[in-house]
Amino acid sequence: MATMRGLTAVLWEGEDYTRTKLSKPDRDDHAPLLLLAQQQLLEYFDRKRTVFDLPLDMQGTPFQLKVWEALLTIPYGQTKTYGDLARLLGDIKAVRAVGGALNKNPISIIVPCHRVIGGTGKLVGFAGGLKNKSILIDLEMKDRTPTLFD
Repeated sequence: MATMRGLTAVLWEGEDYTRTKLSKPDRDDHAPLLLLAQQQLLEYFDRKRTVFDLPLDMQGTPFQLKVWEALLTIPYGQTKTYGDLARLLGDIKAVRAVGGALNKNPISIIVPCHRVIGGTGKLVGFAGGLKNKSILIDLEMKDRTPTLFD
């Protein structure tokens, strides 16, 4: 889904757009921005792209927008915990609110909520399902160059 300002949603197959709280979109499978998003997603899954270069039109509450902007700072092949994000936003007590904002993230993969894991390192919560979250993390970790600290 997109507006004139940018991409508003990347939904999972069979997903109901109402989870995102966005209005029902007009379908235009030939919109240039959607074709570009499709191309970049294919490159990502082919391991030829680690950063997306698309205009985004994120629509949410001020808190959700802060959380989603923070997601964009998590590099490809790395993960953060819900607590890490809450600390980054300046309120360690906001862990549950961060989780709620991630659940409403309408731009899956491109705004990488799949890179957020539980405090114990386990995969938890993901609108696309934990199996898909695991696939995305595995895809990115296979490309990751080990560091001295691994």
